[in-house]
Amino acid sequence: MASAWSPRCSGRVGHVTGEIEGIVVNATDVVSDFSWSEKRVLVTGGAGFFGSFVVDELKRRGAKHVFVPRSRDYDLIQRDACKRAIADAKPDVVFHLAARVGGIGANRDNPGGMVFDNAMMGLQLLEECRLANVSKTVVAGSICAYPKFAPIPFREEDLWNGYPEETNAPYGIAKKLLLVQSQAYRDQYGMNSIVLFPVNMYGPRDNFDLRTSHVIPAMIRKCIAARDAGQTDVTLWGDGSPTREFIYVEDAAEALILGAERYNSSEPVNVGSGNEISIRDLATEIAKATGFTGKFVWDTSQPNGQPRRRLDVTRAKERFSFVAKTSFAEGLKKTVAWYLEQR
Repeated sequence: MASAWSPRCSGRVGHVTGEIEGIVVNATDVVSDFSWSEKRVLVTGGAGFFGSFVVDELKRRGAKHVFVPRSRDYDLIQRDACKRAIADAKPDVVFHLAARVGGIGANRDNPGGMVFDNAMMGLQLLEECRLANVSKTVVAGSICAYPKFAPIPFREEDLWNGYPEETNAPYGIAKKLLLVQSQAYRDQYGMNSIVLFPVNMYGPRDNFDLRTSHVIPAMIRKCIAARDAGQTDVTLWGDGSPTREFIYVEDAAEALILGAERYNSSEPVNVGSGNEISIRDLATEIAKATGFTGKFVWDTSQPNGQPRRRLDVTRAKERFSFVAKTSFAEGLKKTVAWYLEQR
């Protein structure tokens, strides 16, 4: 009879000792001589918002062989496409960043697609990485995986202490499932994969489509549109009371690459700035950044989402020396400037 198994977040660290492609596989070791120029790298979602910055940072660090599978050629929801992507890229390192994502509205309207698409992409890709003996796999989780009423700040050991906020749950649970897979595959097969949990990202190249965008790009677009049209008010969802933490996308990209270079454990790691702001205060900051001088009308018939979000980012600093560098004011300024140039 098989022994009982349950997901773990802060207990014993599963590990494999030895050397794989120059990477010492031990949860406590920091790799200092990692050379990207010698690695073949596959980045799913590498043409998207977050993934494009990961690709940029890889190239800045000397990567010469970066393969980005496009969805028109590789529908990663299909197992065969995952297999072909691995066969075509022949990667030493895989970053799995592809995801079906959206804000509160998109999550509320498409819960089935959110759970199925994200689970299938991740589960099948990691299985193909295992079968192909990929040396290192880096998976982007989601802060949506945390329980709705997790204690503040969110600590990795609290991931399993409750159910996620309802509108985020399908997406968040699909992402959390990949953490379970990473831990199980390390235990059974010795597969070296890591799962990092970035907080809400923002920055240039974000999705500004109001039907599917997250809060910062949505507010930026609404404020600029109202400013240009001479409108005196902008309607926003909820009551403005929830809090969020944000990380500038370039900082998040650096975190994942540092994780690839230095971290070799399937214990989850938060990636964030450690700074919390209310949605009401966020709206005020975005109004200033965009030059909107009107007022905000809060539509309380729409959901607030999770009440609070702020991460404990200690583990990222301790395990692979990551600390976010970009201030919120600086990141917001760059994001607004990019949108104005591109619209």
